[in-house]
Amino acid sequence: MAEPINFNKARKAKARAQKEQQAVENRAKFGRTKAEKQAEAARREKLRKEIDSSKRET
Repeated sequence: MAEPINFNKARKAKARAQKEQQAVENRAKFGRTKAEKQAEAARREKLRKEIDSSKRET
């Protein structure tokens, strides 16, 4: 005979697993460290300065 299960525990365990999966997806989608964000901003600023300095004045 099969072991009886508690449906409340099973439902809550499924919800926890679903939340953890969503957290994994969000970390992959949005998770960048502060250093990575600053490096990207510095690279973008340097590129903007290079473009501005190479423009001709009219």
